[in-house]
Amino acid sequence: MTRVELQGDELIARRWLAASPERVWAAFLTPASIAAFWGGSHATVPSESVTVDPRPGGEFALDTRGPDGSGRRLRFVYVSLDAPRELVFDEAVTGLRTTVTIRAAGEGTDLTIHQRRLPPELATAQAAGGLGSIVDALAVHLGETP
Repeated sequence: MTRVELQGDELIARRWLAASPERVWAAFLTPASIAAFWGGSHATVPSESVTVDPRPGGEFALDTRGPDGSGRRLRFVYVSLDAPRELVFDEAVTGLRTTVTIRAAGEGTDLTIHQRRLPPELATAQAAGGLGSIVDALAVHLGETP
């Protein structure tokens, strides 16, 4: 199960995954994988909407669709990539910075997603639940049972 903490303008999600660091890394950089987990339990992501240019300054973008049919384009810019250990990207509009840390742990991986500079509308328990559901969906995508 994913643990998520909200601390002021930061969200921190942690989970052990039964997958190698290389598989977790690939899930964050492969359009089909991103589409499979990014919406969590609250949205879907059409696979054809995902674009990935994995280099510092490159863009990562996707469309989300809510249950009511509403949609939104999300755009991020990669700050740094240190395969398969750390991925840092900024949300293009708000400046929200996300750091994905991937560490080998036994027969799997310790994953930490740390979001900093949350805008006030995202510094909420609802946003924490959303991030947790994304990480839970990643675990299922990587083969874990819910």
